[in-house]
Amino acid sequence: MKQKAGKISAEFAFGEDVLTPGLALQIARGKVIGSINRTAAERISKSREIVEAIVANHEIVYGINTGFGPLCTTVISEHQTKKLQLNLLKSHSVGVGEPIDPEIAKLMMILKVHALAKGYSGIAMETLERILWHISENIIPLVPSQGSVGASGDLAPLAHLFLPLTGHGRVYFRGRIVNMEVVLRKFGMVPIELGAKEGLALINGTQFIAAHAVKVIERLQNCLDNADLIAAMNLEAMLGSIKTFSPELHELRPYSGSIYVAARMRMIIGESEIVQSHKNCSRLQDPYSLRCIPQVHGASRNAWLHLKELLHTELNSVTDNPVILMDGRSISGGNFHGQPLAMALDYVAVAASELGNIADRRIYLSLNDSIEGLPKLLMRETGLNSGFMIPQYTTAALVSENKSLCFPASADSIPTSLGQEDHVSMGSISARKALMVIGNLEKILGIELFCAAQGFDFRKPLKSGGIIDQCHAVVRKTIPFAESDHIMSDEMNKAIEIVKGKRLITVSLNAAKKLKINLKNDCHEVFGIY
Repeated sequence: MKQKAGKISAEFAFGEDVLTPGLALQIARGKVIGSINRTAAERISKSREIVEAIVANHEIVYGINTGFGPLCTTVISEHQTKKLQLNLLKSHSVGVGEPIDPEIAKLMMILKVHALAKGYSGIAMETLERILWHISENIIPLVPSQGSVGASGDLAPLAHLFLPLTGHGRVYFRGRIVNMEVVLRKFGMVPIELGAKEGLALINGTQFIAAHAVKVIERLQNCLDNADLIAAMNLEAMLGSIKTFSPELHELRPYSGSIYVAARMRMIIGESEIVQSHKNCSRLQDPYSLRCIPQVHGASRNAWLHLKELLHTELNSVTDNPVILMDGRSISGGNFHGQPLAMALDYVAVAASELGNIADRRIYLSLNDSIEGLPKLLMRETGLNSGFMIPQYTTAALVSENKSLCFPASADSIPTSLGQEDHVSMGSISARKALMVIGNLEKILGIELFCAAQGFDFRKPLKSGGIIDQCHAVVRKTIPFAESDHIMSDEMNKAIEIVKGKRLITVSLNAAKKLKINLKNDCHEVFGIY
């Protein structure tokens, strides 16, 4: 893909260009157009010819003219190979549970096209063109969330994803869920007739896990960036020390995440009047939830970065089985096994959970009347008023729930396929759980923002360095300062939406630009999703 002056061009060549999480999202959202160029098309056609020759020459190759899994020794006649592929999609469409987010289903199609377009799967060009049609027309299959064990490919989800190619299954179409046959009639189209190996090529792969991981990368990055801003606001409210962000300290233990967070905190707080107001105070050390922000937030960033690096490899890999080489050979292997991402997703779930854990500790700390200038429970008159006591109950519940979701799914394996598939990754569960944890984290951070904004008001008329002042103003546009008890849930939800909507990120970057602060420092490219 062409790239100029840091801007993404409008086209992406499937099977040729390098795919990143950010680009996959751009394609899913129609901001970048994906297509198959001539070079990729030639490889795809050559690979298809090899599969057709295998069938014509009666070579016995797994999945082309044999049964699947423990039925791999059952030979299928040439005239039944097409029926075999259709039966494969039907028999493997056994998912249950709520449908996944349609954007994740769309990402699955995008990732699958990129893998198939590399030309190692024997897929027909017509089949890929039909998938591209689904993507461009935003006709997204309904994919159940449960049923994959994360090895042999994400079989059940991918079977549901591509069942509509054959005229079966249901899809999201113009705001409704309809049967695919209705859509085909509307467009005057007929179902695809899958050839030898095509069904297997469609359902072998890690696209369910990887598509979820793309969303994990995006949403957790937003949480990480928000966490720094919100922690800075809370630190200012609690008159925390900025010495803990000194570069000299972090050079002595040079983890990239810690260095990055410490640098961000220094820039976010800037030339703060609030900091200067307690420069000579007697408090020697802050509690860990303030003092160890770079170490804890930084460790979560390191975990995020590890997943991003692995995902970059996964998005640009062939996870099919068997693979068809250009010299005519076929190799049965295990590239479909989800273990590399499964373990990283479990790690990232812990990282997200810990980000929420320390945020809850800062909320709890801010409610204590031992902090000079902050009233107990962040409200002037308590007793009759409970103040901000109970929002912390909510974060405590969310933090506890996240801890219960942190048991690593990848630590489990249950044999399937009559023992042929005797070790599986459970990576699909790792991926879904990671998003659940992040969903709770977004709520925790929103509630910390809600509380931090209240505490920050008690430091007026002193100002921070500009960035936090602007972030606080964003909150106060929709959430007023609390003088007495009232129903807080609506305001808490507004704060959560500020976090999810990336509004603090936008305003902080704009404020930094005006202040000539390079908030996107040298480490930003490493910790970005493109």
